[in-house]
Amino acid sequence: MGKTPETALTRLLEGNARYVAGESRNEHQDPSRRASLTGKQEPFAQVFGCSDSRVPAEVVFDQGLGDLFVIRNAGHILDPSILGSLEFGVEVLGIRLTMVLGHTSCGAVGATINAIDTHTTPNGFLRDVVERISPSVFEARRDPNAQYEDIIVENVRHTAAVIREKSSVIDRAITEGRTAIVGALYNLEEGTVTPVHTEGAVTLEG
Repeated sequence: MGKTPETALTRLLEGNARYVAGESRNEHQDPSRRASLTGKQEPFAQVFGCSDSRVPAEVVFDQGLGDLFVIRNAGHILDPSILGSLEFGVEVLGIRLTMVLGHTSCGAVGATINAIDTHTTPNGFLRDVVERISPSVFEARRDPNAQYEDIIVENVRHTAAVIREKSSVIDRAITEGRTAIVGALYNLEEGTVTPVHTEGAVTLEG
């Protein structure tokens, strides 16, 4: 039940396998579950993902009320409020696993690639999204054969690494073995979630 990073990861991936197979249980969504959570929450994992409407964490991992602590924004970019939320999950809720969830055909990454390739700057606060994703584009393109999906994966890896770099709270919890971070890629067409990166002592399945 999420007592270690490995068991939390297994539970997420088993739920995803049910979702892919069309065998979702849709558990923990009834009135009794809702009532049982009024006084406390004990999510077994937290998911920091993209706001894309096609990637709702509870659905793709076949989880219900109280199972996941979910944080989302365009391109899963980091700022102080996001880091504070992640630290809350680790320190206050005792969550053993953070999953950074990117996805194929990510619009935020696509907008960043377009801005870089056309030497343009988006208007408004979209500029901030592009600026925060840009390092991943440049890093991935150190390989001249890098494709769109390679950049998306690099953005996942970058986010996971920077969480640990920026948050001494989470870094300490990882060092002490209390939590871990896994970066993963969701395939929009297939519905599959594939781990691509780790921070901390957690073994990837497969």
